[in-house]
Amino acid sequence: MKFSSKLIRSGFCGILFLIAVPSFAQNEHAKAANGKKFIVDSEIPWQDLGGGLKRKIMSYDPTMMMVKIDFQKGGIGTPHKHVHTQMSYVESGVFEVTIGDKKQTLKKGDGYYIPSNIIHGAVCLEAGVLIDMFTPMREDFVK
Repeated sequence: MKFSSKLIRSGFCGILFLIAVPSFAQNEHAKAANGKKFIVDSEIPWQDLGGGLKRKIMSYDPTMMMVKIDFQKGGIGTPHKHVHTQMSYVESGVFEVTIGDKKQTLKKGDGYYIPSNIIHGAVCLEAGVLIDMFTPMREDFVK
């Protein structure tokens, strides 16, 4: 298993720690999802992202990608932007989603669309799962 360094901010006195964590983005599980036709959730391991978030790369090709993200209550999808167009479906839980300057509370069965290069993020109000679709695929998730 390969390891990479990860900067972790502790809630205790704001201390920063540099720790070694498995480099899941480079592992065979992520690469095995390339072109996967039948996606069996129980066969895909979770990738711990820290901060109460876990990710599964379900399948992808160069034009699109499906990713499952598990959030614990209070987990934060830090505001960010990317060139990829994104659509997300709330499989479970409750999330406060921010897209640009607008916020909306979304729950199971809801979804949202994020155009390219728009700042967005999410805060998990009740533990849950998001299903994210990206086009084109997120190369940074598998390198």
